[in-house]
Amino acid sequence: MTIQLGPLRRRDARRCAELEAILFQGDDPWPESAFRSELAAAHIFYLAARDGRTLVGYGGISRLGHQEPEYEIHTIGVDLAYQKQGLGRRLLDALLAHADQDPGPVFLEVRTDNEAAIALYHGTGFETVGLRKRYYPGSGADAFTMKRPAHGIVK
Repeated sequence: MTIQLGPLRRRDARRCAELEAILFQGDDPWPESAFRSELAAAHIFYLAARDGRTLVGYGGISRLGHQEPEYEIHTIGVDLAYQKQGLGRRLLDALLAHADQDPGPVFLEVRTDNEAAIALYHGTGFETVGLRKRYYPGSGADAFTMKRPAHGIVK
């Protein structure tokens, strides 16, 4: 298996929504229109993971602020058949490398019961900084807010 990372394209929005419906069932998964909107925004960076022509993963991060940027990871998703092979970590590392080009802290929310994702984030320098009660509207599940300090050379 050779997975290539590259830009997520507008035509990938339908496949992303299909994966979301499977991966985040019950947690208000994003529809195709949400991905199209994200891809149209200049301050948002999305990556695709492809096995040949098949989209098997995606991840997105937004840049907030002009003078002193902050970043927020919006989503990372990996097809169930490709999980536990390091692909989520590759996507996360690439999103963080993007943020490190103009360094600022990086934030994200993660379900409090998603132990695998929490371990992944801790392993890349994130710390839990808060709790958002009933953050996910579909299930009412809580989320941790996590933060990774700025890395790279601050301009």
